[in-house]
Amino acid sequence: MAYPVSISGYATAVPPHPLDQAQVAERMQGVFGRAFARYPGLADVFINAGIKRRYSVRPLEWFDEPHDWSERTQAYLEGADALFVQATEKALARAKISARDVDVIVTVSSTGIATPSIEARVGRRMGFRPDVSRIPVFGLGCAGGVSGLAIGSRLALAKPGETVLVVVIELCTLAFRRDRGSKADVIASALFGDGAAAVVLRAGDKRGKIRIGPAREHLWPGTLDVMGWSVDPIGFGVVLSRSLPKFVETRLAAPARRFLKSEGLNGSTRFICHPGGAKVLAAVEAALELQTGTLADERAVLRDFGNMSAPTVFFVLERALAGGFSGSAVLSALGPGFTATFLAIEAARG
Repeated sequence: MAYPVSISGYATAVPPHPLDQAQVAERMQGVFGRAFARYPGLADVFINAGIKRRYSVRPLEWFDEPHDWSERTQAYLEGADALFVQATEKALARAKISARDVDVIVTVSSTGIATPSIEARVGRRMGFRPDVSRIPVFGLGCAGGVSGLAIGSRLALAKPGETVLVVVIELCTLAFRRDRGSKADVIASALFGDGAAAVVLRAGDKRGKIRIGPAREHLWPGTLDVMGWSVDPIGFGVVLSRSLPKFVETRLAAPARRFLKSEGLNGSTRFICHPGGAKVLAAVEAALELQTGTLADERAVLRDFGNMSAPTVFFVLERALAGGFSGSAVLSALGPGFTATFLAIEAARG
């Protein structure tokens, strides 16, 4: 298809501290001992999550002590700044441009608060122009990667010739709460990691091998309690409904089919999905009538990086392209709202 906006360069990045799942599970026995006593099967979440390793902006020992909102925010600012630079420098190098060539920056993050926003904090270090347009986006959660790319694509399309940089950063580990012991907190401690991705977009750039098409979101009414944050003096608290996998299995198909139909895509079009978790991936396969195991790249990324929220879908896309994927696909993610977001792409061969 003749999609006018293309990706000129992209990159992913993770922080320096690996979290081995077996070590995390052992440590959590002491933290969530009471929860495991009440729900003996809950400890198996560390095995059933399908994760071997994740990465964090802080070493595992940092989580042994309680941290308040101020300490978490400082860790967020330091970690987000570093990942922004790391991912963006690689993406710009692959696009063969400098930071001064960037006209618009879209920064997506829902795991911390930064005012001034992250791109402003690192602007001088990166070498962005003083007149660069800055668009920070907060609150999209796991759907932020796909939605952020769609926002960036629309901005690039609105002003052909301008360069749009989309940077997606999530530091999910900093929301770890040892002061709470709900099932959602245990699941979060077994599932989430930190990561970032940066994408350079232009309209009319024929060199780009990945072209960006239309996007669509679907918000289900009455689902605000499915996923999100609560906020208290300590920090964010994860909101994660146990009904999520079943909801996805029974409700995702209809909006997905409508999107395929509206864009003239057939049922065999590949879906490249945000891997929310092992159970959610199984639910997505069931909803889209895919054979069990079809979302192999998603499971591999989940195994090696965990659920990094919004940037994770870019890790899946990167893996798919490295494996030789070409042709039409739909990037898809689910996030707070509760929302499904879809974005059509076309990858050239070679």
